Amino acid sequence: MNTRFHAVVKALGQHIMGKQEQIKLAITCLIANGHLLIEDLPGMGKTTLSHGLAKAFGLDFSRIQFTSDLLPADMLGVNIFDSHKHEFSFKPGPIFNQLVLADEINRASPKTQSALLEAMEEHQVSVDGTTYTLPHPFFVIGTQNPGYQSGTYPLPESQLDRFLMRISLGYPNWEAEKAMLQTGGNRLPFAMNEVISTTDLLKYQQEVNHVHCSDDVISYILRLVTRSREDGIYPNPLSPRASKALLQSAKAWAYLHERDFVVPEDVQAVFVAVAEHRLRSERDAPYEQKVLSERLLESVDPIAA
Repeated sequence: MNTRFHAVVKALGQHIMGKQEQIKLAITCLIANGHLLIEDLPGMGKTTLSHGLAKAFGLDFSRIQFTSDLLPADMLGVNIFDSHKHEFSFKPGPIFNQLVLADEINRASPKTQSALLEAMEEHQVSVDGTTYTLPHPFFVIGTQNPGYQSGTYPLPESQLDRFLMRISLGYPNWEAEKAMLQTGGNRLPFAMNEVISTTDLLKYQQEVNHVHCSDDVISYILRLVTRSREDGIYPNPLSPRASKALLQSAKAWAYLHERDFVVPEDVQAVFVAVAEHRLRSERDAPYEQKVLSERLLESVDPIAA
């Protein structure tokens, strides 16, 4: 792994113990210039990971707590009348930051969810007919509690598809949780130093686009998505957007590991994170959703017959 990325993984691993693979996937999503969805029970470290990534990459950070009464204006910003100047001035909302944690996104109303997802897609917002450009880089980490918990509004498939990756941190193992308790279990890494500058991050995001992917690896990606459409056992077959997401994520994973070309193992490393939330049905339990994506990955040989 690239030395600087390894330093980020190591630094974050001191606060989110035993989750190196999930940390690497989160960094991969960031350098792929996508957005990340984390679905888990409360208290698993979702906020800690988000805050830690912002610290490590020197990004401006904001956290928006999604509730049933949160309005789009609370997130996007509002025009306020200045009685001295006799004119309206725009007061930006918390969405105007480089890393935005949309916490418990599925507790907000569909209208507010849509406003966030539109900003994610367009990298801009419109308020009272005026368009405002969002910062660059712009990385949203959406978290959601499991759908069976009360007071949630499940994200529809079309909105889930806007997230490049979905991960779940899960419970720490025995040793990791023991180490956390022994060190005091600091929840947020406020003391974490910047490891990679924002300028370098922007450069990495550009360089990821130039990672080479051979026709054979592209054919492997196409066989995976085609199998999801033809087998008839997947509730939501993978779309062309999913194909592009898989390719971009595989390029970023290769770049993370100091390669300028993609191999089938890169596709396999990111496949579940990219495909799981796209293949799933809301009726499926999280374990069943993961089984669907793993089954699809195992059913396609990376070497064409």
